[in-house]
Amino acid sequence: MWAMIQALLIKEFLALVRDRKSRFILIGPPVIQLFVFSYAATFDLSHIPIAIYNEDRSLASRDFIERFTAAPAFTEVLTITRQEQIAPALDEKKVLAVLHLGPHFSRDLYLGRQPAVAQILIDGRDSNTALIALNYMQSIVAAFNLDWARRHNLPLPPAQLEIRAWFNPNLESQWFIVSGIVGLLTLVVTIVVTALSIAREREQGTFDQLLVTPLTPFQILVGKALPAAIIGILEASFIIFMAVFWFELPMIGSLAALYLGVALFVLSVIGIGLMISSLSVTQQQSLLGTFLFIVPAVILSGFATPIANMPAWVQQLTLLNPLRYFLIIVRGVFLEGLPMSVLFSQYWPLAVIGAVTLICASWLFRRRMY
Repeated sequence: MWAMIQALLIKEFLALVRDRKSRFILIGPPVIQLFVFSYAATFDLSHIPIAIYNEDRSLASRDFIERFTAAPAFTEVLTITRQEQIAPALDEKKVLAVLHLGPHFSRDLYLGRQPAVAQILIDGRDSNTALIALNYMQSIVAAFNLDWARRHNLPLPPAQLEIRAWFNPNLESQWFIVSGIVGLLTLVVTIVVTALSIAREREQGTFDQLLVTPLTPFQILVGKALPAAIIGILEASFIIFMAVFWFELPMIGSLAALYLGVALFVLSVIGIGLMISSLSVTQQQSLLGTFLFIVPAVILSGFATPIANMPAWVQQLTLLNPLRYFLIIVRGVFLEGLPMSVLFSQYWPLAVIGAVTLICASWLFRRRMY
């Protein structure tokens, strides 16, 4: 039996290698997406364009403004001298924010009888960017207040907030994104290769030749699944290698815990891909089917937005998504060093999804054969 499966396995790899489109799908998009997502998709902000409107022009106000202009997150691109210039600067997106200091800013600072008000007007059309920029500004203001109180012997605030980030000390969003890309690209490559396998046979007219061979439907399915499994694991290994040695992500956990998750995830994705391929008559239909699955799977995985922020009924829907569990495994191993015992709650759903989808794919394949 295994000799016949081995022959089918060699045939599948030869078909992938000889087909120019298949070679491109395996090599081109994953490498391009790895670098595009890792470098372009970021939650960090730098060189935010701001405008300064300083009506006070004192030494204290210049010191306050310098805290903003010296920070790598902000770049002063416009100096405002009149109130009427503020609205056009924000309306025309010349700047993201305007820092406005009134004429009595330094007087209020020195007297300390009332708060010295620094007004920030910010473009809220991109709410996520605006909130991140405001957090940066609040951190700068808090540091200025603390330094001012110490220099002028003023009573410090009764309570001070000291922040320490666990698992990602520098709060680098690239760690979060690149670890998620391990699951995203493994999903894309594995499901595309699997979905095209049976559909390619039907479209090229070689499916009937398979039926007249001594191979049973089970052996045909195994022969179709094994190349995708090997390619999926190799793809994941390449991305893990790049994440550790190129993007310098810390590998705190064990490779055994990570690769057990990789194997179960690839198994579940292969089951879904074989279901799509069994239902498809042409390769175009199989690609459309993979697209219809990949987009919701990524959105409902927690790759970019937390699952906890989704509506309750959507959170229940994510339980059917294998990418959801795999991202927890990848980020848990990379950033938290979670052992297998803790990750068992993520392993068994992947195993169940894989078993159910493979059984359904086998039933669909048998039904479509005859």
